[in-house]
Amino acid sequence: VQLQASGGGLVQAGGALRLSCAASGDDGRSYALAWFRQSPGGGRELVAAASWDGKNTFTSDSMKGRVTISRKRAGNTLYLQLDSLKPEDTADYYCALRYTTPTNWGGTSRYSYDAWGRGTLVTVSS
Repeated sequence: VQLQASGGGLVQAGGALRLSCAASGDDGRSYALAWFRQSPGGGRELVAAASWDGKNTFTSDSMKGRVTISRKRAGNTLYLQLDSLKPEDTADYYCALRYTTPTNWGGTSRYSYDAWGRGTLVTVSS
């Protein structure tokens, strides 16, 4: 399976971006999709995730109210709408996939995920 992330860029504080993650080459098993981020010198943290059926989602406390995650049932694309961006949101954003049951949104541990895409850089200027 391959994950293709897109949508990063440079935006001013208060602005918005929409990230997309498209999975291809899967073998038909159900999987959760997630977005992690990693700032310079920091660890990789979960931002948001969605189950295969799209009904169960997770959003981190640090971005709650400023992020919307969406995924169609059995869809291979995960969307992440980032609003009211702050300079501290500057990071590389990574898409990840975990093979799991259709209703499981994936979990918070990066070590639970089976595949990763290349990062897309989000830079928020003050």
